[in-house]
Amino acid sequence: MLKKLKDIVRKSSIHVCIVNCGGCNGCDVELVALLSPRYDLEQYGIYVHNNPREADVLLVTGAVTEQWRDNLRRIYAKAPEPKIVVAVGNCPQSGDVFAQEGGRVLAPVSDFIPVDAAIPGCPPRPSEILEAVLTVAPGAIAAKGRAQDARKD
Repeated sequence: MLKKLKDIVRKSSIHVCIVNCGGCNGCDVELVALLSPRYDLEQYGIYVHNNPREADVLLVTGAVTEQWRDNLRRIYAKAPEPKIVVAVGNCPQSGDVFAQEGGRVLAPVSDFIPVDAAIPGCPPRPSEILEAVLTVAPGAIAAKGRAQDARKD
């Protein structure tokens, strides 16, 4: 009974996992602002998890460093299908101020894992992050529902 209830709730909500690959944490501050009463992320049925195995959407922030390259691939592999990745801010897209000639920052993140949406800005506004998640996630939710229905048959 409890598993059925969990499946119903999971089918209609979006679960995100924040993956910080390094950087100034400006984007992370904006993501935390989404949890405040002003934006109230949960009113849209979006819940933040620390476990990528429970995530529908991976929100990648910060510039990917050499140390994070393999970790990011492992985290992506742990996320269930369908996997949605949103690159938040300029750092995962270009390395921004951390990208230097011969530096240790590897950009873009799409070189290591597929990216479904990218939100430019340093940092992007919380409303832009929310809009991006609400744009890409419904497709993932629909696909997840079809996969659960197929397993029942």
